[in-house]
Amino acid sequence: MNSQYKIALCQMKTSSDKEENKRRAAKLVEEAAGGGAGVVCLPEIWNSPYDMKLFFENAEPEGGPSCDFMSGLARKFGVVLIGGSIPECDGGLLYNTSFVYGASGEVVAKYRKAHLFDVDIEGGIRFKESDAFTAGEGLAVFDTGFGRMGVAICFDLRFPEMFKGMADAGAEVIFLPAAFNISTGAIHLDTLAKCRALDNQVYLAVCAPARNLTASFIPWSHSAVATPWGEYCAAADSRETVLYADIDTDYLLRVRREMPIGRQPE
Repeated sequence: MNSQYKIALCQMKTSSDKEENKRRAAKLVEEAAGGGAGVVCLPEIWNSPYDMKLFFENAEPEGGPSCDFMSGLARKFGVVLIGGSIPECDGGLLYNTSFVYGASGEVVAKYRKAHLFDVDIEGGIRFKESDAFTAGEGLAVFDTGFGRMGVAICFDLRFPEMFKGMADAGAEVIFLPAAFNISTGAIHLDTLAKCRALDNQVYLAVCAPARNLTASFIPWSHSAVATPWGEYCAAADSRETVLYADIDTDYLLRVRREMPIGRQPE
């Protein structure tokens, strides 16, 4: 297994046109694969605007058109695809769900967002994700040809025990499709991402949607990758782009050896 490989985060702009979203996603994944990335990530709710009403309109079951589309992208370009997330319908309920596909197009992991974004900030944003979604359970840790990885979604980042659980289960890189809003993202995202990477001595890759000032929910964007040393090795602005980062598991192991927090008594 190669200790060094490249990942790519597709910071794409979403619209109310699902087919246009697919075209954008395909273009960015193709660009990422052409740039040498072996693992590619899409943002949270990539196939729909981040809008409560539109979650219901754009919801699909597992194995539906968006899942088939993501599977086809992974297979066509020979990449591990972290499929951001989509509104998934199952048994009359909606979930904010991330599907992960191997390079042959097979599902290697499925994760339903466990911590829903229910906030009411005076002078800021009010949003109640639980009006649409049901919370999922458990962790998503999976093996790839590049090593063991994990995936969480957006608001999960504020719950350190989840990331410790994935690190304890062997994850070396944790992907976070995340549509942080423009107010809390500006203050909290950098700190939280670096802390989760530093606390657990993992790479933490945040993949956000590009900023759309005409949307009802304006994302902060600023996709980034934090290292096990707690600093960014790659960061984007708010525009649509493919962000690349080099992962070095030898470096990760060196950080863990030199700063052995995992071997201290609890």
